Amino acid sequence: MRICRFDDNRLGVVTGDGIHDVTQTLKELPTWTYPLPRFDPFITELPRLSGTMERQARQSAPKPVDGVRLLSPVASPGKIIAAPVNYKKHLEEVLAQKELHHGNLINEIHKAGLFLKATSSLIGAGETIELIHLDRRNDHEIELAVIIGKPTRNVSAADALSHVAGYCIGLDITIRGPEERSFRKSPDSYTVLGPWLVTADELKDPSQLAFTITVNQISNGTATLNWTAVTQNTNGTVLTNLAGYKVHYGTSPSAMNTIVVLSNPSLTTYLVTNLSPGTWYFGTTAYTSTGIESSLSNVGSKTVN
Repeated sequence: MRICRFDDNRLGVVTGDGIHDVTQTLKELPTWTYPLPRFDPFITELPRLSGTMERQARQSAPKPVDGVRLLSPVASPGKIIAAPVNYKKHLEEVLAQKELHHGNLINEIHKAGLFLKATSSLIGAGETIELIHLDRRNDHEIELAVIIGKPTRNVSAADALSHVAGYCIGLDITIRGPEERSFRKSPDSYTVLGPWLVTADELKDPSQLAFTITVNQISNGTATLNWTAVTQNTNGTVLTNLAGYKVHYGTSPSAMNTIVVLSNPSLTTYLVTNLSPGTWYFGTTAYTSTGIESSLSNVGSKTVN
Protein backbone atom coordinates (compact mmCIF):
# COMPACT_ATOMS: atom_id res chain seq x y z
CA MET A 1 0.00 0.00 0.00
CA ARG A 2 1.10 3.59 -0.68
CA ILE A 3 0.08 6.06 1.99
CA CYS A 4 0.35 9.85 1.91
CA ARG A 5 -0.56 12.93 3.91
CA PHE A 6 -1.81 15.93 2.00
CA ASP A 7 -3.37 19.40 2.19
CA ASP A 8 -4.69 20.12 5.72
CA ASN A 9 -3.37 16.89 7.27
CA ARG A 10 -5.58 14.60 5.21
CA LEU A 11 -4.66 10.91 4.97
CA GLY A 12 -4.65 9.23 1.57
CA VAL A 13 -4.08 5.91 -0.16
CA VAL A 14 -2.30 6.30 -3.50
CA THR A 15 -3.34 4.11 -6.44
CA GLY A 16 -2.95 4.32 -10.19
CA ASP A 17 -6.14 6.41 -10.26
CA GLY A 18 -4.91 9.05 -7.82
CA ILE A 19 -5.21 9.74 -4.10
CA HIS A 20 -8.16 8.30 -2.17
CA ASP A 21 -9.03 10.22 1.00
CA VAL A 22 -9.13 7.85 4.00
CA THR A 23 -8.87 10.46 6.75
CA GLN A 24 -11.75 8.86 8.67
CA THR A 25 -9.33 6.05 9.54
CA LEU A 26 -7.59 8.39 11.99
CA LYS A 27 -10.64 8.25 14.27
CA GLU A 28 -9.55 4.72 15.21
CA LEU A 29 -6.29 5.96 16.75
CA PRO A 30 -6.02 5.85 20.55
CA THR A 31 -6.69 9.09 22.41
CA TRP A 32 -3.57 10.47 24.06
CA THR A 33 -3.26 12.91 26.94
CA TYR A 34 -0.24 14.93 28.00
CA PRO A 35 2.59 14.00 27.87
CA LEU A 36 2.25 12.99 24.24
CA PRO A 37 3.92 9.80 22.95
CA ARG A 38 7.50 9.99 21.68
CA PHE A 39 6.59 8.21 18.46
CA ASP A 40 4.15 8.56 15.57
CA PRO A 41 0.87 6.95 16.70
CA PHE A 42 -0.33 6.35 13.15
CA ILE A 43 2.83 4.51 12.08
CA THR A 44 2.66 2.36 15.23
CA GLU A 45 -0.95 1.40 14.51
CA LEU A 46 -0.45 0.92 10.76
CA PRO A 47 -0.80 -2.90 10.72
CA ARG A 48 -4.13 -2.67 12.55
CA LEU A 49 -5.45 0.18 10.37
CA SER A 50 -4.48 -1.21 6.97
CA GLY A 51 -7.76 -3.03 6.40
CA THR A 52 -9.81 0.04 7.26
CA MET A 53 -7.79 2.19 4.87
CA GLU A 54 -8.22 -0.31 2.04
CA ARG A 55 -12.01 -0.37 2.53
CA GLN A 56 -12.26 3.41 2.71
CA ALA A 57 -10.06 3.80 -0.37
CA ARG A 58 -12.47 1.67 -2.42
CA GLN A 59 -15.33 3.97 -1.38
CA SER A 60 -13.47 7.25 -1.99
CA ALA A 61 -13.27 9.04 -5.33
CA PRO A 62 -9.65 9.63 -6.39
CA LYS A 63 -8.04 13.07 -6.42
CA PRO A 64 -5.28 13.83 -8.96
CA VAL A 65 -1.84 13.70 -7.37
CA ASP A 66 -0.84 17.02 -8.93
CA GLY A 67 -3.91 18.66 -7.40
CA VAL A 68 -2.87 18.27 -3.75
CA ARG A 69 -0.04 19.52 -1.53
CA LEU A 70 1.92 16.52 -0.31
CA LEU A 71 3.13 16.60 3.30
CA SER A 72 5.61 14.33 5.00
CA PRO A 73 3.98 10.85 5.19
CA VAL A 74 5.29 10.61 8.77
CA ALA A 75 3.90 13.45 10.87
CA SER A 76 5.56 12.97 14.25
CA PRO A 77 8.75 10.89 14.16
CA GLY A 78 10.36 10.24 17.53
CA LYS A 79 13.79 10.77 16.00
CA ILE A 80 15.47 11.04 12.62
CA ILE A 81 18.63 8.94 12.41
CA ALA A 82 20.90 9.31 9.39
CA ALA A 83 24.01 7.63 8.02
CA PRO A 84 26.92 9.94 7.12
CA VAL A 85 29.19 9.61 4.07
CA ASN A 86 27.23 6.63 2.76
CA TYR A 87 28.26 7.37 -0.81
CA LYS A 88 31.90 6.41 -1.44
CA LYS A 89 32.31 8.79 -4.38
CA HIS A 90 30.90 11.63 -2.30
CA LEU A 91 33.44 10.88 0.43
CA GLU A 92 36.21 11.13 -2.14
CA GLU A 93 34.75 14.41 -3.39
CA VAL A 94 34.58 15.90 0.12
CA LEU A 95 38.11 14.87 1.03
CA ALA A 96 39.44 16.46 -2.16
CA GLN A 97 37.75 19.86 -1.72
CA LYS A 98 38.56 22.15 1.19
CA GLU A 99 35.37 24.15 0.65
CA LEU A 100 33.48 20.95 1.49
CA HIS A 101 35.42 19.46 4.40
CA HIS A 102 36.43 22.80 6.06
CA GLY A 103 39.17 21.00 7.97
CA ASN A 104 36.75 18.52 9.55
CA LEU A 105 37.87 14.92 10.02
CA ILE A 106 35.71 12.91 7.59
CA ASN A 107 35.61 9.19 8.34
CA GLU A 108 34.19 6.27 6.38
CA ILE A 109 30.69 5.30 7.48
CA HIS A 110 31.86 2.26 9.48
CA LYS A 111 33.95 4.61 11.64
CA ALA A 112 31.65 7.64 11.69
CA GLY A 113 28.58 5.79 12.99
CA LEU A 114 25.22 7.58 12.75
CA PHE A 115 23.95 11.08 13.48
CA LEU A 116 20.64 12.77 14.32
CA LYS A 117 18.64 15.39 12.47
CA ALA A 118 16.09 17.62 14.21
CA THR A 119 12.49 16.44 13.73
CA SER A 120 11.59 20.11 13.19
CA SER A 121 13.53 19.98 9.89
CA LEU A 122 10.97 17.60 8.33
CA ILE A 123 8.76 18.61 5.38
CA GLY A 124 6.95 16.83 2.55
CA ALA A 125 7.46 16.69 -1.20
CA GLY A 126 4.86 19.39 -1.80
CA GLU A 127 6.51 21.88 0.54
CA THR A 128 9.37 24.31 -0.08
CA ILE A 129 12.99 23.92 0.99
CA GLU A 130 13.97 27.31 2.39
CA LEU A 131 17.74 27.60 2.06
CA ILE A 132 19.63 29.68 4.61
CA HIS A 133 23.27 30.83 4.86
CA LEU A 134 23.38 31.43 1.13
CA ASP A 135 26.95 32.66 1.47
CA ARG A 136 27.84 28.96 1.86
CA ARG A 137 27.37 25.93 -0.33
CA ASN A 138 24.12 24.04 0.30
CA ASP A 139 24.09 20.44 -0.96
CA HIS A 140 21.46 17.74 -1.33
CA GLU A 141 21.57 13.94 -1.33
CA ILE A 142 18.87 11.46 -2.25
CA GLU A 143 18.33 8.71 0.33
CA LEU A 144 16.20 5.68 1.02
CA ALA A 145 14.27 6.55 4.19
CA VAL A 146 13.38 3.52 6.32
CA ILE A 147 10.35 4.03 8.57
CA ILE A 148 10.56 1.97 11.77
CA GLY A 149 7.16 0.73 12.93
CA LYS A 150 7.79 -0.55 16.47
CA PRO A 151 10.27 -0.21 19.36
CA THR A 152 13.65 -1.31 18.05
CA ARG A 153 16.91 -1.74 19.91
CA ASN A 154 19.76 -4.24 19.60
CA VAL A 155 17.95 -6.04 16.79
CA SER A 156 19.87 -8.65 14.80
CA ALA A 157 20.47 -8.16 11.09
CA ALA A 158 18.28 -11.19 10.40
CA ASP A 159 15.30 -9.62 12.20
CA ALA A 160 15.87 -5.99 11.22
CA LEU A 161 13.45 -5.76 8.28
CA SER A 162 10.61 -7.17 10.40
CA HIS A 163 10.68 -3.86 12.32
CA VAL A 164 10.22 -1.76 9.17
CA ALA A 165 6.78 -0.25 8.52
CA GLY A 166 7.66 1.14 5.11
CA TYR A 167 9.96 3.18 2.93
CA CYS A 168 10.06 6.69 1.47
CA ILE A 169 12.37 8.73 -0.69
CA GLY A 170 14.34 11.20 1.40
CA LEU A 171 16.35 14.32 0.68
CA ASP A 172 19.12 15.24 3.11
CA ILE A 173 20.02 18.92 2.76
CA THR A 174 23.35 20.14 4.14
CA ILE A 175 25.05 23.46 4.74
CA ARG A 176 28.80 23.12 4.25
CA GLY A 177 30.95 24.47 7.06
CA PRO A 178 33.10 23.64 10.08
CA GLU A 179 30.22 23.13 12.54
CA GLU A 180 29.01 19.76 13.81
CA ARG A 181 27.17 17.74 11.16
CA SER A 182 23.76 17.52 12.87
CA PHE A 183 23.69 21.30 13.35
CA ARG A 184 24.32 21.98 9.65
CA LYS A 185 21.68 19.47 8.53
CA SER A 186 18.83 20.47 10.85
CA PRO A 187 17.46 23.90 9.79
CA ASP A 188 13.75 23.98 9.12
CA SER A 189 12.88 22.24 5.81
CA TYR A 190 16.29 20.53 5.47
CA THR A 191 14.80 17.01 5.64
CA VAL A 192 12.34 16.09 2.88
CA LEU A 193 10.30 12.88 3.02
CA GLY A 194 7.90 11.53 0.45
CA PRO A 195 6.13 11.64 -1.80
CA TRP A 196 4.39 8.84 0.12
CA LEU A 197 5.16 5.82 2.27
CA VAL A 198 5.34 2.42 0.56
CA THR A 199 4.53 -0.32 3.06
CA ALA A 200 7.20 -2.93 3.65
CA ASP A 201 5.16 -5.78 2.15
CA GLU A 202 5.45 -4.14 -1.29
CA LEU A 203 9.24 -3.90 -1.20
CA LYS A 204 10.81 -7.23 -0.37
CA ASP A 205 14.43 -6.28 -1.09
CA PRO A 206 15.16 -2.55 -0.58
CA SER A 207 18.85 -3.11 -1.29
CA GLN A 208 18.08 -3.55 -5.01
CA LEU A 209 16.53 -0.12 -5.61
CA ALA A 210 18.03 2.25 -8.16
CA PHE A 211 18.18 5.96 -7.32
CA THR A 212 18.60 9.12 -9.34
CA ILE A 213 17.96 12.78 -8.67
CA THR A 214 17.45 15.63 -11.12
CA VAL A 215 18.03 19.31 -10.46
CA ASN A 216 16.19 21.55 -12.90
CA GLN A 217 15.67 18.41 -15.04
CA ILE A 218 19.43 17.72 -15.31
CA SER A 219 20.25 14.18 -14.26
CA ASN A 220 23.93 14.76 -13.47
CA GLY A 221 25.52 11.99 -15.51
CA THR A 222 23.17 9.11 -14.74
CA ALA A 223 20.71 6.95 -16.65
CA THR A 224 18.11 4.58 -15.23
CA LEU A 225 17.55 1.42 -17.27
CA ASN A 226 14.49 -0.82 -17.14
CA TRP A 227 13.88 -4.13 -18.85
CA THR A 228 11.35 -6.95 -18.98
CA ALA A 229 12.14 -10.01 -16.89
CA VAL A 230 13.08 -13.09 -18.93
CA THR A 231 10.65 -15.99 -18.53
CA GLN A 232 11.57 -18.38 -21.35
CA ASN A 233 14.49 -19.70 -23.34
CA THR A 234 15.06 -18.74 -26.96
CA ASN A 235 13.39 -22.00 -28.05
CA GLY A 236 10.20 -21.07 -26.17
CA THR A 237 10.62 -23.42 -23.20
CA VAL A 238 10.22 -22.14 -19.64
CA LEU A 239 13.39 -20.62 -18.21
CA THR A 240 14.20 -22.17 -14.81
CA ASN A 241 17.86 -21.38 -14.18
CA LEU A 242 18.21 -17.63 -14.78
CA ALA A 243 21.23 -16.38 -12.78
CA GLY A 244 21.24 -12.68 -13.64
CA TYR A 245 21.70 -9.99 -16.27
CA LYS A 246 24.50 -8.09 -17.94
CA VAL A 247 24.07 -4.41 -18.74
CA HIS A 248 26.04 -3.32 -21.84
CA TYR A 249 26.57 0.35 -22.67
CA GLY A 250 28.73 2.65 -24.75
CA THR A 251 28.69 5.73 -26.95
CA SER A 252 27.61 3.94 -30.13
CA PRO A 253 25.35 0.95 -30.92
CA SER A 254 28.36 -1.01 -32.16
CA ALA A 255 30.59 -0.21 -29.19
CA MET A 256 28.65 -1.07 -26.03
CA ASN A 257 31.85 -2.38 -24.50
CA THR A 258 31.27 -1.49 -20.85
CA ILE A 259 29.56 -4.40 -19.10
CA VAL A 260 28.06 -4.56 -15.61
CA VAL A 261 27.21 -8.04 -14.28
CA LEU A 262 24.12 -8.20 -12.07
CA SER A 263 23.94 -11.50 -10.23
CA ASN A 264 20.34 -11.04 -9.10
CA PRO A 265 17.75 -12.57 -11.47
CA SER A 266 14.89 -10.56 -9.93
CA LEU A 267 16.35 -7.23 -11.02
CA THR A 268 14.62 -5.34 -13.82
CA THR A 269 16.19 -1.90 -13.29
CA TYR A 270 19.70 -0.50 -12.89
CA LEU A 271 21.18 2.97 -12.41
CA VAL A 272 24.27 3.72 -14.54
CA THR A 273 26.40 6.53 -13.11
CA ASN A 274 29.40 8.67 -14.07
CA LEU A 275 28.31 9.15 -17.68
CA SER A 276 29.75 12.08 -19.58
CA PRO A 277 27.33 14.36 -21.49
CA GLY A 278 26.16 12.98 -24.81
CA THR A 279 24.14 10.11 -26.26
CA TRP A 280 24.68 6.67 -24.73
CA TYR A 281 23.43 3.32 -25.98
CA PHE A 282 22.31 0.52 -23.68
CA GLY A 283 21.27 -3.11 -23.92
CA THR A 284 20.90 -6.18 -21.69
CA THR A 285 21.65 -9.88 -21.89
CA ALA A 286 20.45 -12.59 -19.56
CA TYR A 287 22.67 -15.43 -18.42
CA THR A 288 21.92 -18.77 -16.78
CA SER A 289 23.60 -20.71 -13.99
CA THR A 290 25.10 -22.99 -16.62
CA GLY A 291 26.82 -20.10 -18.40
CA ILE A 292 24.46 -19.70 -21.35
CA GLU A 293 23.97 -16.05 -22.36
CA SER A 294 21.13 -14.62 -24.42
CA SER A 295 21.49 -12.31 -27.36
CA LEU A 296 21.51 -8.55 -26.73
CA SER A 297 18.02 -7.11 -26.19
CA ASN A 298 16.22 -4.02 -24.87
CA VAL A 299 18.63 -1.90 -26.91
CA GLY A 300 17.99 1.83 -26.67
CA SER A 301 19.66 5.19 -26.21
CA LYS A 302 19.50 7.99 -23.66
CA THR A 303 20.84 11.53 -23.81
CA VAL A 304 22.79 12.54 -20.73
CA ASN A 305 23.12 16.23 -19.84
